[in-house]
Amino acid sequence: MSQNDISRYPVPDVNSLPEDIRDRILAVQDKAGFVPNVFLTLAHRPAEFRAFFEYHDAIMEREGSTLTAAEKEMIIVATSAANGCQYCVVAHGALLRIFAKDTQLADQIAINYLHAPITDKQKAMLDFAMTLSRNPELVSDADYADLKEHGFDDEDILDIAGVTAFFGLSNRMAIVTAMQPNPEFYVMARTPKA
Repeated sequence: MSQNDISRYPVPDVNSLPEDIRDRILAVQDKAGFVPNVFLTLAHRPAEFRAFFEYHDAIMEREGSTLTAAEKEMIIVATSAANGCQYCVVAHGALLRIFAKDTQLADQIAINYLHAPITDKQKAMLDFAMTLSRNPELVSDADYADLKEHGFDDEDILDIAGVTAFFGLSNRMAIVTAMQPNPEFYVMARTPKA
């Protein structure tokens, strides 16, 4: 694999892809100004690409979820850092900087969320996500009780679990494919807007 490769697996030409996948990738390019490498890497297997992004959208855009976009990104950054997933920490760190309107929070959470300037409720959320991500067999009734004491309900807990579980899959696929973060992610939202 050369330094310029974005994956250890073949990356298809966008124009050779099925129309629905090509349209989705081009829509992302129009919105972001570039194509995140996750789209190109996973397009290697079109059926899995569709399933991956359909579930991604169901989890991340669920109507009625009380978790904010920034809180979902906090979960992704914290658990991806624990799982050693460079792609997800870099890409979702950029998204967290954007959604939280904070240039430092993503780095602080990636290093050690316990020392990040977040609420006790958000720390309880990340405590649960980290246990579920790293030691799922240790999840117990005490974890649910703690979350409920912090104001989360059963639907919130399913949202936290869904984000954690889905990005556990994403982390592992990014690691196995040697997916490389786009250079754009490293600089996004690094300086406060005037």
